[in-house]
Amino acid sequence: MRTAKRWWRAATGPLGRDVAVTALSMVYTVVSVFIDVPSFGGSTPKWLVAVLGVLGTAALLLRRRYPIRVGLLGIPVVLLTGNPLPTGFALMRVAIVRRDRVLVAATVIAATAFAAPVPGSGQHFDANALIGGTVGALIFALWGAYIGVRRDLITSLQERADRAEAEREIRAEQARLAERARIAGEMHDVLAHKMSLIALQAGGLEVNAAAGPEVVERTAALLRVTARQALEDLREVLGVLRSDGQELRPQPELGDLEPLVESSRAAGVPVSLDVTVPVTPPAAVGRAVYRIVQECLTNVHKHARGAATTITVTQEGSAITTVVTNRRPVSAGSLLPGAGSGLIGLRERISVLGGTLRSGQDPDGGWTVVAVIPVGAQRVLTA
Repeated sequence: MRTAKRWWRAATGPLGRDVAVTALSMVYTVVSVFIDVPSFGGSTPKWLVAVLGVLGTAALLLRRRYPIRVGLLGIPVVLLTGNPLPTGFALMRVAIVRRDRVLVAATVIAATAFAAPVPGSGQHFDANALIGGTVGALIFALWGAYIGVRRDLITSLQERADRAEAEREIRAEQARLAERARIAGEMHDVLAHKMSLIALQAGGLEVNAAAGPEVVERTAALLRVTARQALEDLREVLGVLRSDGQELRPQPELGDLEPLVESSRAAGVPVSLDVTVPVTPPAAVGRAVYRIVQECLTNVHKHARGAATTITVTQEGSAITTVVTNRRPVSAGSLLPGAGSGLIGLRERISVLGGTLRSGQDPDGGWTVVAVIPVGAQRVLTA
């Protein structure tokens, strides 16, 4: 079965068609030489019919590359021998590759050559001959034009499919990059705060080597609880990545600020919290405020350990303003390295909600972060 398919594919391919056309022209030449028919060669010497027939047949092998030249070479063949095949198949090739004024001119020339009588054949150049030649030329031209239009259409559809596939791959790659960025932000939001608390608590034990058993026990318990919470948060993030639709834990909102601040107080950071928001804001806004406070406390743990921090969340008109200020740190060292992506992620998060964020150093050496978010922001924001 496979062998038959290969033979059929070869027979109907370009090589098979070239062989068929060449064989047909050779048969016409043989008939013109060895059969005494007036319309086949007329009074033209048989040797000249044979030479022209062989040349025309050989020229057909070059019609794909030089269709116009083969067609011009076929004109004396058809005029002296009556063999229309070299000029006809050359005209068909011209129609395949171009459909313009060149095709029109080639069709007119071929029709005229087909209508011209072969010397000694007894035929005349009249209306009937001109009609017959025109019909013959149109058959070759329209046949080639159909093949050319069909090929152009197939090529256009293939190019369109290739472009669609390329665009699909680009969109998939963009989606992968966006998902990687989202996962990186999620990991930062969830784990950085807990890790900074663990580092802060462990650093407290290191600098207070003379602490009594009760202090060590209490700090160790805080370390254990914080580490367990960090593992639970990490497990939840990983669960989201391979989630198959199970229900996930609710995302933090404005009402969860007190437990967040309390965890920093337990780690030894004096934090004051003042929330004055009369009406519960949209979930996206409350979640953004929570992430702002979380990131600011994380930076305090990393770069300003032990520095007193003040957090105020107030609603003024149609916007909620969050201000986080920490005093100048006692120690200039950092417990954990920072990648600098936290505040960048916050700006992106707040800009999606139509808000603004600014941060900078205070004159006394402290640091202040101010975020303003419109209360009416209703766009969905991934936590």
